[in-house]
Amino acid sequence: MADADYDPVAAAELKKRRAFRKFSYRGVELDDLLSLGSDDLRTLFHARARRKLQRGLRRKPMGLPAECRTHLRNMIVVPELIGSVVAVYNGKVFNSVEIRPEMVGHYLGEFSISYTPVKHGRPGIGATHSSRFIPLK
Repeated sequence: MADADYDPVAAAELKKRRAFRKFSYRGVELDDLLSLGSDDLRTLFHARARRKLQRGLRRKPMGLPAECRTHLRNMIVVPELIGSVVAVYNGKVFNSVEIRPEMVGHYLGEFSISYTPVKHGRPGIGATHSSRFIPLK
């Protein structure tokens, strides 16, 4: 079976488009997002994040260190943090999180899970009604 409807120009254009996707947050591209002021940035976030940012961002003029350790799990990820590494406390240890553009608008705590997910194994004695009739030993 030959591909009669195969168009090499359209296929190359489709492959080129698939190769690299520009990141945008709510319709604003990453370059513009980094240049936005705090008031303009606040309008892009959801209501809970807007209220958190309304109380103010305390910015330091210098850049971030290599790895910043924090207990602030309720901190909103802003575009200035992209590319930095933040160690977020989960109640026991600090988990290193590399901030990527897809994380903008989320909380830091979402990326440092604070519990171990349940792994269900075999049921034990007394787990079901039928296990009452099994002798213990």
